[in-house]
Amino acid sequence: MSATPHPVPPEIAALSFEDALAELERIVRGLEGGQQKLEDAIGAYERGALLRRHCEAKLAEAEARVQAIVVAADGSLTLGRSE
Repeated sequence: MSATPHPVPPEIAALSFEDALAELERIVRGLEGGQQKLEDAIGAYERGALLRRHCEAKLAEAEARVQAIVVAADGSLTLGRSE
């Protein structure tokens, strides 16, 4: 096991949060079913780990965007400046 995680491949990085989560859920169901060959299960687990990392990054981006929204004194919403 390496200390640094593998970079997320471009085909996963291009997925929306919803598509990545749906694929991750399919992988989990397949692994829970226990019907895959060992090598297939390992490959699915590795892809699932990459999908999980991608989903976490997408959530962190969304959280940062939400936190950047500022309510002005008059009640209007504006985007705060990120520094």
